[in-house]
Amino acid sequence: MLTPFHLAYHVTDLAEARAFYGQTLGCKEGRSTETWVDFDFFGHQISLHLGVPFETTNTGKVGDHMVPMPHLGLVLPFDAWRRLADRLEAAQTQWVMPPSVRFEGEPGEQWTLFFRDPSGNPIEVKGFKDLAGVFAP
Repeated sequence: MLTPFHLAYHVTDLAEARAFYGQTLGCKEGRSTETWVDFDFFGHQISLHLGVPFETTNTGKVGDHMVPMPHLGLVLPFDAWRRLADRLEAAQTQWVMPPSVRFEGEPGEQWTLFFRDPSGNPIEVKGFKDLAGVFAP
């Protein structure tokens, strides 16, 4: 049985983060204070604290793209991934890597997309038609 993870990281503006995570991504807000806010991030807990976001470099090679490292990642069933991709496209998200398929027809076939939140934190979302493929060799 999978269990939720917890991840805490910095954002530069809580109101902007609330709008992005709550409205754009559709995450439910949890507890908060003047300096942080929790969200239900697709069944996982993220805590966004006021501060300087972590430094990233484009050193992760994904296909022909160089993507930010480190980054937060999420795995969803394909239908949920497609709904989120559509939601992000409707919000005119600036892509680090637009929605695309990798390993098509192979074990581990996955759809992926990369974007940054308003504070610049990079997020990757993968979609699998068969979640058993997440750990396929």
